[in-house]
Amino acid sequence: MSIQQTDVLYTAVATAENGRDGRVATEDGRLDVVVNPPKEMGGSGEGTNPEQLFAAGYSACFQGALGVVARQTKADITGSTVTAKVGIGRNDDGFGLIVEISAHIPHVDEATGRALLEQAHQVCPYSKATRGNITVTLV
Repeated sequence: MSIQQTDVLYTAVATAENGRDGRVATEDGRLDVVVNPPKEMGGSGEGTNPEQLFAAGYSACFQGALGVVARQTKADITGSTVTAKVGIGRNDDGFGLIVEISAHIPHVDEATGRALLEQAHQVCPYSKATRGNITVTLV
């Protein structure tokens, strides 16, 4: 379900200069990074890249969603981490993305951890935004 502009609580604003081989900064200056294509894609690999930035955002958002579902189910996720692996490769339209999400949740058994991951995947805004658009695998 989409939100309306009147439902927006916060808007992040970032501006890129020179695309994948330049600079990206937020309007508040909290993020200001050089971006370069990775060596695997013919770039210098000296700066960060959009896939790393997406992986960082997705993993942080998913960790937040994990916290929401853990509170609802009273699961202990103390010391947990979420890792997002974002791959980019050629497809029929040019390029596409693929994502793998994994979590380390030390205080729950494997079945509970899996259930928490699946529930978090249903509530995470990044998961909602990518659903049906790219392959996202929970491991």
